[in-house]
Amino acid sequence: MKTAIFSLLIVAMMFLSNYGQKNTVNNSNNPFFKEWKTPFGTPPFTEIKLEHYLPGYEEGIRQHDIEIDKIVVNREVPTFKNTIEALELSGGLLFKVDRTFQNLVSVITNNEMQVLAEKFALMTAKHRDDIYLNEKLFKRIKAVYDGRESEKLNEEQSLLLKGYYLDFVRGGANLNEEQKNKLRAINEELSKLNVLFGDNVRKENAKFYLIVENKADLAGLSEDMISAAAAKASEKGLSGKWIFTIDKPTLLPFLQFSEKRELREKLYKAYVNRGNNNDELDNKKVLSRMVSLRVQKANLLGYKNYADFILEKKMAKTPENAYKFLYDVWKPTVKRAQSEVDEMQKIIDLEGGKFKLEPWDWWFYAEKVKKAKYDMDEEMLRPYFKLENVLDGVFAVSTKLFGVQFVPRPDIEVYHPDVRVFEVREADGKHIGILYTDYYPRESKTNGAWCENFRLQGEYISASILDLDWHTLTDATERDVTQFQNESLKKMGILPEFLPRYMSTNFLHIATWGYEAGYYSYLWAAVLDADGFEAFEEKGIFDQKTASDYRKYILEPLGSVDLMENYKKFRGREPKVDALLKSRGLD
Repeated sequence: MKTAIFSLLIVAMMFLSNYGQKNTVNNSNNPFFKEWKTPFGTPPFTEIKLEHYLPGYEEGIRQHDIEIDKIVVNREVPTFKNTIEALELSGGLLFKVDRTFQNLVSVITNNEMQVLAEKFALMTAKHRDDIYLNEKLFKRIKAVYDGRESEKLNEEQSLLLKGYYLDFVRGGANLNEEQKNKLRAINEELSKLNVLFGDNVRKENAKFYLIVENKADLAGLSEDMISAAAAKASEKGLSGKWIFTIDKPTLLPFLQFSEKRELREKLYKAYVNRGNNNDELDNKKVLSRMVSLRVQKANLLGYKNYADFILEKKMAKTPENAYKFLYDVWKPTVKRAQSEVDEMQKIIDLEGGKFKLEPWDWWFYAEKVKKAKYDMDEEMLRPYFKLENVLDGVFAVSTKLFGVQFVPRPDIEVYHPDVRVFEVREADGKHIGILYTDYYPRESKTNGAWCENFRLQGEYISASILDLDWHTLTDATERDVTQFQNESLKKMGILPEFLPRYMSTNFLHIATWGYEAGYYSYLWAAVLDADGFEAFEEKGIFDQKTASDYRKYILEPLGSVDLMENYKKFRGREPKVDALLKSRGLD
């Protein structure tokens, strides 16, 4: 519980956003071309229509091109201020339009927005290549980078300069013209496939629902779950019946409490087989092509594989480091998982069950084990973890630790009735940012950000290893997705009852969301969480010096510093997995 609250603190602080961007265009009724005179420049969601996005993107790219050209044609000697700082401050309108659209397409999407998403992905991919492959612009950046010693830059400026230089090199700036054209083609195709993969999974999520007609088939489910399922059925014109979807907040409780094994199996298989049904939404060929293109891109840029390319800028630095970290946690996890399987199978046998434990049984029998071992009924705990109670607790701890306040702002526009908005202030009332909270699932919203305690130990790790296996391939052969996945799972020694939380054909993180070769970062974040919380345990949970250092070195700098170096400043050393293993009973 303590570490869960600590994690929520991190999430809450990371999601602070501030839309203070201004632009100079004011020649139409398009809200993107006006200054937003809303509180703190937050998006005026009620004014923004679908038809406003395309002109916004087009004008944003046009303005950004002009700003880039001004940097390129500047006859002054390249300096940090007239090149790097100018580049950093460019693209305000495009950022404003893109951030608004990309956030909304994840939470209130529809078919029209998905069509636009593909179009905008291609537009921004081309624009990004136009910048990274701009020879004259890179020449100025390189001149500043080569002469950086003479500019006497501070740490933040030095890191920004190094980041830009590396980004341009990684973006293909050093390639010849033929290679640049090949890179453009690869990036364009990847952009199309990214959108297609995600759209297929979203449609799979939306199209499947389990209809229950017999009340006896609801055995084990809570009244809240039954009522919600009845309401969902009424929405579909099926009054008197019950509908269950594969959205996580519906799927997991159903798997946990439903006494109807055949229905648990049906719902579970619908979830894990998304994108793998050999129909128009099948993602096997899409993923195989994506992986091939990523290998080609990595090789073109001088890397052995795509993981080498991605991890160069991450804390892990190399695939070897990431694998070592994962297997350090995976080996004791498998051992623990086997003992859990044995405990569950004993219960099945004692109850007279004539079957072997399967993945769709895990949650159901994990609940029975908890009750038998700890006299713990999760339904009895539910009233204590109502959303309002949890929010109050998180906000109270944040205030006590960091002095920040969360002030409800019902006057700020939201994109959906479920959304609540808070202004985050310093103890003295100074504005920090705006926090939007959006907790409930819906068909127009991308699934994500969930956890379930009993399976948390292994699902992240096996999925992370699967991700790295895909992205440490060194040739561009298009693989058979099912065969490759089976070989990967076999190699890591996964238990058949203990499958990864995502399968390759619906693994949105590595196909669409930018976590390719980086899904391990979720577990790495858990290591930082456990190790960081241990610092509070050592000094005192509400020790103000520890809280101040945590805010100073971890929360505030974000991308402006070397995070590993800052973590060492906070902790006095690099993070260790020990605290995580201990918290999960794996030490």
